[in-house]
Amino acid sequence: NPRIQVEHTVTEEVTGVDIVKSQILIAQGMLLSDPEIGLPSQEGIRTNGFAIQCRVTTEDPTNNFMPDYGRIAHYRSASGMGIRLDAGTAFSGATVNPFYDSLLVKVSARGRRFIDAARRMERCLQEFRVRGVKTNIQFLIKLITNPAFLDGRCTTRFIDLTPELFELPKRKNRATKILTYLAEIAVNGNPLLKGLKKAGRRAAAPVPKVSAAIAPPKGSRDKFKELGPQKFAAWILAQQKLLITDTTFRDAHQSLVATRFRTKDLLNIAEVYAHNASELFSLEMWGGATFDTAMRFLKECPWRRLSDLREKVPNILFQMLFRASNAVGYASYPDNVVKEFCREACQAGMDIFRIFDALNWIPNMRVAMEAVLEAGGICEPAICYTGDILNPGRPKYDLKYYVKMAKELEKLGAQILAIKDMAGLCKPYAAELLVRTLKQEIGIPIHFHTHDTAGIQAASILKGAEHKLDIADAAMAAMSGGTSQPNLNTLVESLRFTPRDTGLNSERLNEISNYWQVVREFYGPFESVMLPATADLYNHEMPGGQYTNLYQQARALGLADRWTDICHTYAEVNQMFGDIVKVTPSSKSVGDMALFMVAGGISAQDILEGDREFAFPESVIDLISGNMGHPPGGFPKTVLDRVLRGRKMVEGRPGESLAPADFTAAAAKVQTITAREANKRDVLSYLLYPKVFEEFAAHLKQYSDTSMLATPVFFEGPETAEELAIEIEEGKTLIVKFLTISEPHADGTRTVFFELNGQPREVSVLDRSLEATAVRTMKADTADPKQVGASMPGMVVTVSVKPGDKVVKGQKLFTLEAMKMETTINSEVGGEVATVLVKPGSRVEAGDLMLTIQ
Repeated sequence: NPRIQVEHTVTEEVTGVDIVKSQILIAQGMLLSDPEIGLPSQEGIRTNGFAIQCRVTTEDPTNNFMPDYGRIAHYRSASGMGIRLDAGTAFSGATVNPFYDSLLVKVSARGRRFIDAARRMERCLQEFRVRGVKTNIQFLIKLITNPAFLDGRCTTRFIDLTPELFELPKRKNRATKILTYLAEIAVNGNPLLKGLKKAGRRAAAPVPKVSAAIAPPKGSRDKFKELGPQKFAAWILAQQKLLITDTTFRDAHQSLVATRFRTKDLLNIAEVYAHNASELFSLEMWGGATFDTAMRFLKECPWRRLSDLREKVPNILFQMLFRASNAVGYASYPDNVVKEFCREACQAGMDIFRIFDALNWIPNMRVAMEAVLEAGGICEPAICYTGDILNPGRPKYDLKYYVKMAKELEKLGAQILAIKDMAGLCKPYAAELLVRTLKQEIGIPIHFHTHDTAGIQAASILKGAEHKLDIADAAMAAMSGGTSQPNLNTLVESLRFTPRDTGLNSERLNEISNYWQVVREFYGPFESVMLPATADLYNHEMPGGQYTNLYQQARALGLADRWTDICHTYAEVNQMFGDIVKVTPSSKSVGDMALFMVAGGISAQDILEGDREFAFPESVIDLISGNMGHPPGGFPKTVLDRVLRGRKMVEGRPGESLAPADFTAAAAKVQTITAREANKRDVLSYLLYPKVFEEFAAHLKQYSDTSMLATPVFFEGPETAEELAIEIEEGKTLIVKFLTISEPHADGTRTVFFELNGQPREVSVLDRSLEATAVRTMKADTADPKQVGASMPGMVVTVSVKPGDKVVKGQKLFTLEAMKMETTINSEVGGEVATVLVKPGSRVEAGDLMLTIQ
């Protein structure tokens, strides 16, 4: 009888009488007065203090106390002064099955006062750790800390009438989840590194010493906060020195290592910047591809990156790249999303918004510019540079074109004007002419951004500086050159002892660069082949930020050896589209089309003059349909007809035709996804990237926050006998040692053995390499249009038909996704669907048979 068991134990604790022993002796015929029992009379029994007992069971209080069954992954009980444990068979690895009592342990606590006993019980229960099965521990804690319970005001209906007892906090289980992540990587590897070499370093990068006790010097942000946006712009114009923006935190690693830098490595050096590089004008550290990549690949919250870095660097301006109506995504978003994003970014610590449109279309920039001005940020719209203003044979993008655009942006409220030379096309003498002319035509500061793909862009900055260029972008030496920005360290020295001297300390900059040099070794797997700087750049005009990513996509599609063909096709696509400005997301459309054509052996002539139906990438359809805006002169009619196939063209600004986002509905969805109250930043992340946000939330739910892991551990997992110190929050560090991996079990799993804070822990992981060999996939006959094959390797996202459906020529059948590129596969013939061989989530290789038509 559970009640009798409780009474026995509590009575023993307050009287000192061993009741069970006494019962056994009485059963043997002894009297209560026998010295072995020692109970001469009731009056002689005295109580000493108070005792409470709690039965810890594998029951779910939120589900009518239904028993839970399964394997106890980890069990740790508590003890201490005044605590008694009457344990069952609870231990790590034990199996709780439905055929026995759900009791794990009876916990008794005693104290001189009732409140002392209750406090001891709470402390003890808080120290319990049971993983793998549900328990009633949190319910018990709620019960024994309830004021009515502590005052002795409980009745038999107390639990029924006190619903707050069931408002239980959710255990974070961070240690178990992190061990699960480490085990998963140890057994199956990180999919991000599939087919890539290992990093060349595991030891932490040395960080220059600064004193946290001393406040950092005043910097550009302090001046901005003192003056406000308009007066701050005037202050910039009055500066004799060339102001410098460091792009290492964003564009440099986006261009060189596919945007893979993790927040942890940025935070490690952040305070050094605040103290030793306070003369910098700004740090470009957000926007562009970082928002997407942080969630998609690094499993980090981009908003947290901004707020955490802001805390470490309070004195230097932060700068982001904002894609106007595309925000930080690849498609147009409703105006209210763009406005709310700008407001929230300002509140999170962003200062300068470099706003550009992928086609230099000012109507697309207006909403974002107004939102930044209203939020109190610095509005820096950009003119995206393409072509060559020195070439009289290419008049589409001549000097007059850029001057006209600059004047329009100034009238709309621009406080700084950016020249965004995303491909490094602005040659030194073109930069001289452009900066000199703009200085004569507009009255706001000019900020020059370029990429060093051609290897001569430092000269373009210097030529601009001769004509009062106000601000220039550069990257720390270790992260400069190639598709990144020119070398910041050497640029600073090249201006030393001149009127445009930057005032930056080269010795301190070199220390910072040395840190980045070491950190870069962690990201060796993502380094692109260092392609030589050739004049071919001026032919294909590929943005530096895309150059690396497109090469990664080509390698993933098995086209790395055809990189030269891809570059030439990229240039061909640009001309086919009417010679457009190429910057994300328009550049992505051109790149996707180039990959599509090279992979399929398709020429521009096939597209423009043939009658074959093509399943163009979704990004291409978005671009040509006007979803990204409209280029000067529009798109060629032949391309419109071939790509749209009768679809309606978007007229005017895309954002005007989009319904406002429903933030309330989105918040409800986010709350469902994350199982917690939705905040505005998560809602914005979801609205911008719904699928990516869901995957990110699923990662957090399964593995907890992995951003605190050292970069080599996050990417490659732990090494045998390696001891890791993982700080899961301030003052709470896990000491983890990876021991070994078992042989495979019959169910295809392996057991991974760790020590956690000196205690043995183990995690079971499915070894995916041991799963049953898949049936060999059939290939489609390319000569038979009734056999529909995969146009590229990837994952099936949607299946739009089923066997027996009637289809017509051009009808959508499937959507494929690979490396962030979606492609729709349409039927080349009409007929009836005979078989469908894939489903959403299926992985296919190029040419795999997916569907047949009869």
